[in-house]
Amino acid sequence: MNTKIAIAVFVILAILHQDGWNWDNKTLWLGFMPAGLGYHALFSIVVAFFWAAVNRFAWPHRIEAWADEGEGK
Repeated sequence: MNTKIAIAVFVILAILHQDGWNWDNKTLWLGFMPAGLGYHALFSIVVAFFWAAVNRFAWPHRIEAWADEGEGK
């Protein structure tokens, strides 16, 4: 994963987190969950998968390995 892509997805997710369009939505998801709560539940799952992917593919392992080399001295 490219760092620029990760940053772009982060910005998009930050914008989508502000869900002003759901404030007055009275519909129920699955018959019991308010739309705003359902949206944020799905949003949280998407964000968790995104951060897992960033941790797996975009984490700077070279820098971390370099920092760990200095601990033994």
